[in-house]
This record gives sequence, structure tokens and C-alpha cells, in this order.
Amino acid sequence: MRYPQLPRVALALSCIVFSGPLVASTDLERPNILFIAIDDMNDWTGFLGGHPEAITPNMDRLAARGVNFTNAHCSAPGCSPSRNALLYGKEPFNSGYYAFYNDERSHDAQRAAYPSLPTYFKENGYRTYGAGKIHHGTKGHPSEWTDFAQTAGNEKLKVDKAAGYAFGEGIKMSFAPTTNPYDEHPDYQVASYGMDVLARDHDQPFFLAVGIVKPHLPFICPPEFFDLYPEDVTPPNILPNDLADIPAVGQAMAKISDDTRFTKDEAWTRVRRSYLACISWADYNVGRVLDALEASPYVDNTIIVLWSDHGYGMGEKRHFRKFALWEETTRVPFILLDPRQQNTPVNRSVGGGVSLINIYPTLVDLAGLDQPGHLDGFSLAPQLADQNAPLAGPAICSWGRGNYTVRTSSYRYTRYFDGGEELYAHVTDPNEWHNLADHPAHQGEKQKLAAKLPSTEAPLVLDYITGVRAILSADETTRNALNERLPK
Repeated sequence: MRYPQLPRVALALSCIVFSGPLVASTDLERPNILFIAIDDMNDWTGFLGGHPEAITPNMDRLAARGVNFTNAHCSAPGCSPSRNALLYGKEPFNSGYYAFYNDERSHDAQRAAYPSLPTYFKENGYRTYGAGKIHHGTKGHPSEWTDFAQTAGNEKLKVDKAAGYAFGEGIKMSFAPTTNPYDEHPDYQVASYGMDVLARDHDQPFFLAVGIVKPHLPFICPPEFFDLYPEDVTPPNILPNDLADIPAVGQAMAKISDDTRFTKDEAWTRVRRSYLACISWADYNVGRVLDALEASPYVDNTIIVLWSDHGYGMGEKRHFRKFALWEETTRVPFILLDPRQQNTPVNRSVGGGVSLINIYPTLVDLAGLDQPGHLDGFSLAPQLADQNAPLAGPAICSWGRGNYTVRTSSYRYTRYFDGGEELYAHVTDPNEWHNLADHPAHQGEKQKLAAKLPSTEAPLVLDYITGVRAILSADETTRNALNERLPK
């Protein structure tokens, strides 16, 4: 499905189909990398089928050409730990970065231990360009980037709250259209920077990172993208008493206060419509970058990777936002396209559980570079060549020390720091409504999955933590000490 005619911006390029190069490809020996990061996007896309009304034509066409990892999961369901894991190549249970670390000290400590993904490419002959949210926060780190474009934040945006839903001061909790022209929106500026880099003449291979922030809160974007959706969007499948068979630690992760507010204000439909609108706005800007690549000399030699840092709960299990270990909060869009592969079929997909931790070793492998010795994960190059190639391991996700979930093609198993467990058979229970952890017939499968969880855990890194009032850890003493360090 294509976007309708929108004012202020011509959409002719957005309707170009990825059918082949428009001009000759570069003669550079190593492939370029187009690295597209998206914030807070769950599976409500056309190519993942998470919502029946989702309109994402640009990502859909990318998924049709590349490999769509339909069962991909983050390393942690929070922006900072997920991005730290992916960009430094270390799982939280091996690095100790379980929570939110966003200051220069934490990045300096990680860079001293191992090179980040853009740094490694820069050290190996690539020019590195970036804009938007790559690490947690929108500021680039000088050692990593040949050039990093600083873009505007939300402070210039004006919101028509009367046309949507909002509460609190400012626009942080707004679910409504903006009234600004497109070019005053941060994601539009980030995409424009990416388009500019792709229009340049390059005498070295490049690593271009484009960080799209929407659909992160506030759920605001131009009104035309709200107009794509009906006033009464379809709600997700929800079981009213879904939390009843979930252990106490899991129940504590559910943001019931948000559900209570939205239910009381009869606002859930407006919240979900706003989320879908922001997803389409993100897709529109992704499409601008893809079209610029298609019109460039680099289209035949540029690997594209598109991913989101974590999923998002939209009322399932009475949960809103991320910060939990269920399907809605860990599952993410993840697409890889290597245009150098010839005569590959369209609509390839991999259904096994795949972690974003594998992006670093995969890009290094596809670029023909030596694998750094510090990396967790494994290369997905075999799956790009053959979508049925066996995976070297499942997806493991953590949220706080001692809380882990493992996802395979058929099951999700979760174990919390206090021993509480969840087990879901996805073939028969895709909504994760029936916890089978204590079911006698599933004990063998549970034990096999439990054996895949980490046997050792790194200590919590306590030098800087924001955004989390209580991180669940392996013992009460550590948890109490951590709480004392958190801002009041």
C-alpha cells in the first residue's frame, strides 16, 4: 500500500520499487554499510504482520528484497542496554551494562574494553557517518565518527493536543499530530543527512548510520500520517486476566498505572492510533533514505541493515512501553540485505530465534574484516545465503541481572532472579496467554531451554544509572544497595 498524496513534500521517490540500480555501482572493493536504527518499534509493520492496519510500504519493500528475520529479539528491552549490547558486541550479562548508561564515563569505559561497531569499521579503512539516535541519546562520540550530524530535538515541535490525547506538562506524554512543517522534525532532518551523504562522491567505503527516533514517545508526527488510520484502530488481542499465571517479578514489570490511566480516560484507541501514525512517519523517512541509495552509484555495493532497539507493549498483559520480557517487548524488526548476492529469491525469511547481538559479527563478516576477539553472538551470513541454514544459537534477552528469557522458533522460556518461571509454546499460543512452566508434559523442553541461559553473570555496573527506579538483581543485598544509588 502506498502513502496518499501528502502536502509539503513530494512522494514520487517513495514509490520507487527496489528493482535494480539506476546507475553503475561503485568500484570500491569492500561493501558500504547503511545502518538504519529505529527506536521503540515493535512488530506493528506490514512485513511482520503485527497489526492488520499497519502501513509501512518502504520497510516492506526492503524486507521483500532482503532477509526478514521474523523472530528477532533485542538483548535487553530498554534503549541504552540494547544499544550498548549491539554497538559494543557484548551481552549485558557479559558486560554488566544491564540498565541505563548514557554519560561519557560509561561510553569511555566500554570503548576502553572493546571497540564499538562504527569505531571498528573506521579503524579498518571506512569513513563513518552518523545522525540521530545511534547510541542512547542523539549525540555522536568523536572517536567513532568521521562526521556526525547534530539535529534538532522536539523543542521546536508544536502539538495539536485537542486533535489527540495528552496529559502532563510539555509534550512528553502527547499522542497527537504536530503542526510544524516536515523539515522541522528531527527524523526528517536525520533522513535528509543520510540522503546528503549518499549523494556525495566517496573514495573510501563508508559506514552510514541513520538513527530514526519515532515511534519513541511522545507519539507525535505530522497529521497526514494520522489520517492514514481510522479513528477506531483495531486493538491487539488481549486476555483480561493474562497476568494471573505470571510470577510476581514478571507482574511487577507490567506498567499497570499506564493501562489504568488510558482505560479510565478511554484513550487506548488514540494511543494506539498515534503509535501507528508514528510508525508510518518513521517508515516514510526510511523510504527517503532507501530511495537516495537507489538513486546513487552505491546501490549495488551497499549492505543495508535495519533494526529496532526493542519492542513495545500496547496493552497486552496490561503493559505499556518496554521494560519487560514478553514477546511484545522483545520482538523487533530486523532486515538484512546484501545486494552483492545474485539471483536470490524475494520474500526470504528466517523464523528461528535471532538476537540483535549478531549484527556486529555479521557486518564484520560480510565486509571481509577479521572478527574482533571480544564479540558475543555469531555471523548470520549463512542465513543470507540460505534462509534455511541452521542458527548457531537462540535469542537471549535480559532485563536486570538475573532475569532472562530465551526465544526459539517454538518456545519462550523466562526465568527471573527469584526462580519464577514462564514457558510459552508459540506454535499453539502465539499471544503467550498460557504459562506452561509447571505443566508436567513440558518439563523436558523447559530444562533444555533453561540450559541455554547464561551460567555466569557480570557484576552490575553502578557508576551511572538513570531512568530505572529499581533494577531487579540476583540478591536482595545488591538490589537494596542499587536502589540507594538511584536518583530520588
